[in-house]
Amino acid sequence: MVRLIILGMLKMRPLSGYEIQQVLQMSQTEVWAGILPGSIYHALKKMDKEGLVEVDSVEQTGHRIKAIYKITEKGQLEFLELLKTSLKEKSVGLPGTLYAAISFLHELPAEEKVGALKEQIELLQKELDLLKTGLLVKEQHVSLNEIAKLQFENMFSHYHLQIDFLEKLIAILEKTDGEQADSITQDFQKYFE
Repeated sequence: MVRLIILGMLKMRPLSGYEIQQVLQMSQTEVWAGILPGSIYHALKKMDKEGLVEVDSVEQTGHRIKAIYKITEKGQLEFLELLKTSLKEKSVGLPGTLYAAISFLHELPAEEKVGALKEQIELLQKELDLLKTGLLVKEQHVSLNEIAKLQFENMFSHYHLQIDFLEKLIAILEKTDGEQADSITQDFQKYFE
């Protein structure tokens, strides 16, 4: 995904690694795309070696020297391939680790499992708040089209859906004191009989 985003940005205009990093931080890309700011420079260097990008110019500000990269013809072809591939990839990932852990809920005391689930809700809520902040910042700089608005709406829905699921799970655990979790485990154990 790092390559797709960097190449897509460079397709718009030549940029330095710092400028790319600033745009991604402003739009909270590390939250929704998992792109860490430090990965930008590594990706640019690697793509430069592969001939996908090249240094367009070098600017010096005080003691700092920054390279301005542009996309090459080979990079434009790579961008289109990455774009097509990304549109075909499965876009829903089920929380496999969480679902596996639910199978063994009876192993933890009630306060520990409920506490852990509440921590996850807090984390999801913080990420959702960051995405909402990213949307507000983005709207201050550009006018969002219908597709961009739909994209944000979809991301928000995923977070709300997961938070709702976790809250319902906590309510069941608090109400039944783990009885249903024990029955899930018993069902799971039947496969081994």
